[in-house]
Amino acid sequence: MIKRLSPKTAIAALTLSVMGFAFPAAAETVTFAWSPNPQTPQVDVALAKGYFKQAGLDVNIVSFPSGREGFEALIGNQVDFSFMAEFPAVTGALRGQTFGVVADLARYEGTRIIGSAKFKELKSPADLAGLKIGTTLGTNVDYYLSHVLTTAGVKAEIINAAPSDLIPSLVRGDVEAAVTFPTFYEMGKKTLGDNYRELRVGGYQPHFIIAASQATLDKKPATIQAFLGALAKAEADVKADPDAAMDAVLANLKGATNKDALKAMWADTQFRMILNKDLLDLMVSQGNWIITKGVVKADAPTATSMRPYLVDGPLKAIDPARVNLP
Repeated sequence: MIKRLSPKTAIAALTLSVMGFAFPAAAETVTFAWSPNPQTPQVDVALAKGYFKQAGLDVNIVSFPSGREGFEALIGNQVDFSFMAEFPAVTGALRGQTFGVVADLARYEGTRIIGSAKFKELKSPADLAGLKIGTTLGTNVDYYLSHVLTTAGVKAEIINAAPSDLIPSLVRGDVEAAVTFPTFYEMGKKTLGDNYRELRVGGYQPHFIIAASQATLDKKPATIQAFLGALAKAEADVKADPDAAMDAVLANLKGATNKDALKAMWADTQFRMILNKDLLDLMVSQGNWIITKGVVKADAPTATSMRPYLVDGPLKAIDPARVNLP
């Protein structure tokens, strides 16, 4: 059962050794900023099967409206771990905030631009020229849209809107295309019906990551290994029985989506907990884009400046094959 509690923790001694690395001897309470979502079945399965408790952890879930807000709680050492897409972490790194990305749980390959046949057929990025395109500025979908337009060499009118307003804006005709988060794709299909159109352009995969607070990195390395070890165990179950994993996710989503929509999303998602160079490269690319947009004033990031924010020691301790970083 998911518990939504205040992000204050009680720390216990760390002594137990399991799977070749140290786990807490008694149940240690840790806080995790995470909200039910379709992209992290490892968490749902670990909670449902008690893998965190088997690892000696009492995980208290603290829900936030967005990954950005969960990340802010992490920076303030109010939570031990936080789930998010990579974008808030890149912004935090540019600002010199202290934290560490300890795992990349999943990568989504189905990012798309949604349109309506009432306005224009979307067959290639060239069809975006001159359109009013809605997105949420200062987010990873804004980064994706910018990448698509720049690569195609076309210009469009970009209109800022909250994620929940983008599909309604498209239906009303306030915008002629929309770039929103994957959780709103199904809404687009249902609402637009026969007029629904989509354009999939490669070049960007959202990474769904786990970050640890600096206090957790400094004081509780065994706790991080225990936490990731439970997720690795759950991941094996997701691979062995994806249907049961979907049921665990749907139970936590409480009707927010259905199994068919979840299957479609998972067809475009890679579920494997890793830390690889592609994430580092993306953080550098996004960091430079963020600076260009004036969102953060900082020196241009490089692989050397971003690399310390990927803390690979705990994941290497579980399985060295999961890490491929310079």
